[in-house]
Amino acid sequence: MKSLPCGNLVHGLAVKHGMGGSVYVDNALLDMYATCCATMDDACVVFRDMREKNDVSWTTLITGYTHRGYGYGGLRIFRQIGEESVVGSEAENVNYENLEVSVGREESEGEKEAWRLFQDAIVTYCGSPVGTLAANDPGDKQPLNYDQVFIRDFVPSALAFLLKGEGEIVRNFLLHTLQLQSWEKTVDCYSPGQGLMPASFKVRSVPLDENKTEEVLDPDFGESAIGRVAPVDSGLWWIILLRAYGKITGDYALQERVDVQTGIKLILNLCLSDGFDMFPSLLVTDGSCMIDRRMGIHGHPLEIQALFYSALRSSREMLAADDGAKNWVRAINNRLSALSFHIREYYWLDMKKVNEIYRYKTEEYSTDATNKFNIYPEQIPHWLMDWIPEKGGYMIGNLQPAHMDFRFFTLGNLWSIISSLGTPKQNKSVLKLIESKWDDLMGHMPLKICYPALEYEEWRIITGSDPKNTPWSYHNGGSWPTLLWQFTLACIKMGRTDLATKAVDLAEKRLKLDRWPEYYDTRNGKFIGKQSRLYQTWTIAGFLTSKMLLENPETASRLFWDEDYDLLEICVCALSNSGRKKCSRGAARSQILV
Repeated sequence: MKSLPCGNLVHGLAVKHGMGGSVYVDNALLDMYATCCATMDDACVVFRDMREKNDVSWTTLITGYTHRGYGYGGLRIFRQIGEESVVGSEAENVNYENLEVSVGREESEGEKEAWRLFQDAIVTYCGSPVGTLAANDPGDKQPLNYDQVFIRDFVPSALAFLLKGEGEIVRNFLLHTLQLQSWEKTVDCYSPGQGLMPASFKVRSVPLDENKTEEVLDPDFGESAIGRVAPVDSGLWWIILLRAYGKITGDYALQERVDVQTGIKLILNLCLSDGFDMFPSLLVTDGSCMIDRRMGIHGHPLEIQALFYSALRSSREMLAADDGAKNWVRAINNRLSALSFHIREYYWLDMKKVNEIYRYKTEEYSTDATNKFNIYPEQIPHWLMDWIPEKGGYMIGNLQPAHMDFRFFTLGNLWSIISSLGTPKQNKSVLKLIESKWDDLMGHMPLKICYPALEYEEWRIITGSDPKNTPWSYHNGGSWPTLLWQFTLACIKMGRTDLATKAVDLAEKRLKLDRWPEYYDTRNGKFIGKQSRLYQTWTIAGFLTSKMLLENPETASRLFWDEDYDLLEICVCALSNSGRKKCSRGAARSQILV
């Protein structure tokens, strides 16, 4: 039955004529919903309401999950068989073949505990799941804001749910955070631009008359954050997650809703607005992304640029084809092309580029200057000269006039791979560098959020003597297990699952024993962070998502982007001698696809 509307009609007629209790009719309906629907939600409703279940019922439901690549959803149903009194010959007749192929193994004790903790962290609003707590440590008497649902923190949780075949919570999260987008946001009588997404929200109970209460969502747009910084990355993550939801569930109707389309355009309008800047990269203040404290990343940090690029590519896929869509797509393509060239050309660093910077001439005043940003060779740090490998390279952390941040920032480099912001050759080189510098970037617990740490006088000046960002702790060179899923995704894309497996195995040895910490301290990540929260949800979710991606690597293709060769047909002004002439496709290919 290929036509779902016809199938719904048949379902209605079966109920109307009292045939709903027939196991044969119910199995046929179950097969229809498991085969034709975008998600397994309707199939699960039919299965739940069945008065009688047989071997066909169980096999149909398991097959529905496994054919979608949701091996763990199938495994979960398989484990319910004994609880539903399917015994004897019928239990023996259940078709395990698809389940074996998709799951392939029994879960470890660490995975079992992770799933239990993960379920315990779910937050509900008006009876429906809407997100997960940032941390859920029963022994923590002062949770601060860790009892809230954070946009960026929920992304690995959302992917874990989606890969498991549970799309409802992700859909609810996307729609409720979209509603919060329109809330009034004011700090000291000033409001940011319309379209800003909150950093987080909390479900609160508001008292009403006659001892009654009502649940409300209380968002934080940065007005309560340390430093009162707006979360620039929240809107970018929301768009990326919206695309992932559609790709995995097939529920593209959500993207097509008028309110969702409006939300996408409001975020784009914020990001694409004209300003004074001469660069295509986004200009942000310190603390506006995962590194949410003063760490010297103000300006044009790589993490924001990589997420911006990903969000632009996601938006271009999801924008509805209406009268104004052409203008939006044109603006997106122009920005993508300029941003791609800018990052690939000026952020890339390898042995050859270091030597080029080492020999830079300064104070060049012309349109064809080699040292366009007037970088002084004396800025090259001593650690870099010894650390940069002969093979491999990476994207630097930041670029501004007369300033290059040579630190390696993991999230930005991984998303450069995932989104194809870097060239294929550059993407391979980043993984080569991580492999060659494994002890520095992985150590005892993957992965360093940045390398190296700010120390001594540099730490005092740049962080303001931040007691939480001491050298090799927290955001200053700490090790964050939640980065595992992004590393796994990048490795699968580049055909290096061996590196991802090695990192996940390394983390699995300690995470359960250490009670799922937020981050680890010291140069090689040997100790649990001094102020690290335990039972951190995105640590748990990052681990589970990594395991599922490695079990079903074909599902990863729905989450990353391949090289967009059409972008090379768009003008890249910096490629011409004058900087103002149109560029040919051949010239673009020769310059960009290095």
